[in-house]
Amino acid sequence: QSLRSIGQVFRSMAVQVTVLPSPTCLFDDPVQICVTGLLPQQEVTLRACLVDEGGELFQAHARYRAGSSGELDLTCSPALGGSYSGVEPMGLLWSLRSKTPYKRLAKRNVLTPFCVDLEVYEGHGDMSRLLGKCTHERSFLGEGVKRISVREGRLKATLFLPPGPGPFPGLIDLYGSGGGLVEYRASLLASRGFVTLAVAYMAFEDLPAMPEILELDYFEEAVRFLQKQQQVKDTGIGVLGLSKGADLALSMATFLPGIKAAVSISGSGFNSFIPLRGNGFTIPPHPYDLGRMKTSNESDLVDFSEILDDHRDPATWHCRIPLERSLAKFLFLSGLDDMNWKSDLYCQDAVQRLRHCGRKVEFCSYSGAGHLLEPPYLPLCQASIHKVLGLFVQWGGQWREHAKAQEDAWHRIQAFFWQHLMDSDIPKSNL
Repeated sequence: QSLRSIGQVFRSMAVQVTVLPSPTCLFDDPVQICVTGLLPQQEVTLRACLVDEGGELFQAHARYRAGSSGELDLTCSPALGGSYSGVEPMGLLWSLRSKTPYKRLAKRNVLTPFCVDLEVYEGHGDMSRLLGKCTHERSFLGEGVKRISVREGRLKATLFLPPGPGPFPGLIDLYGSGGGLVEYRASLLASRGFVTLAVAYMAFEDLPAMPEILELDYFEEAVRFLQKQQQVKDTGIGVLGLSKGADLALSMATFLPGIKAAVSISGSGFNSFIPLRGNGFTIPPHPYDLGRMKTSNESDLVDFSEILDDHRDPATWHCRIPLERSLAKFLFLSGLDDMNWKSDLYCQDAVQRLRHCGRKVEFCSYSGAGHLLEPPYLPLCQASIHKVLGLFVQWGGQWREHAKAQEDAWHRIQAFFWQHLMDSDIPKSNL
């Protein structure tokens, strides 16, 4: 009996979990997770644990069987069940979820990494015997990238500068109606070679949670600030936005000089929810009726998908952004399982309008993807609290499909901006 237990101790000491090519990387980097030192065909369970900045625990697990040499390689070993199944090299990351319902994994402080504990347990049962573990660090700020807080004039933003003199493509990054100053996408883009300005426009510091009106010249201040940066290539600025930020990105590309390329993520071709005032004009919000909001009796989740009037009704067309006037290039991305609003239909409408005018437009809609198309390996959030509304809202999405969509969208966004802001292909270091 004692010899057997000694053997088990030595065996568990010999089991190693490794992350290649390095245990530290950027959050959007794919990695190779390997386990060595197992018995041939040994059944094990792998678990990933991540504690966010609010102390919330996110976990994922998957059951595996070692190969004939006692090794596992998640790039080719299929999961036999758990949080996902099949060959999913990054499944332990994208399937992370909290036991607390409706929690979204997002990074507040980009100066610190997320630390993921990767553990391997004996068997497919109760995970009572730990065989090996390692800690994997996933950061949001590449080596040498500078983070600079910006409070200039009315502008409330954060500037991220890649290392080196450049010139680099310049981007403005806008999030949605949840407000705040969201930095994690901008910091990752800067880590990939873009000078990126994350801009807050509501629900931040003294910016109201629900402004009565948004001023176009506030966003023009952001463009001018970015154009002044020495490392920014002077051929034009890119802008990307999610949800409400997406229609603001399209408005900037339409009305402001200097915007050369715009990406709309889960957006629309009309102005949504808040009037937008420009020089001598105001675009009213697309008509909506909160009385059409539905709340699930079982979950208390709010469904907003029917609150907007029909965008095909000519009575709503005065709320459209006149994209046809813009000289910018456009990329539209949307999820077919967006449960927040009908972003795919709204994107299709904008794309058709542009194509009708003979404009080339890039458009990709993803089966099974929800509203919150984020940088890759951030796990799907199907529902969470809307910080401004104070309601739990549905975002939609299916786990595996959404994860694949985020990987593809992230590559498309970078390739699009490299092409139109630098007239070059995406650098190999970004792939």
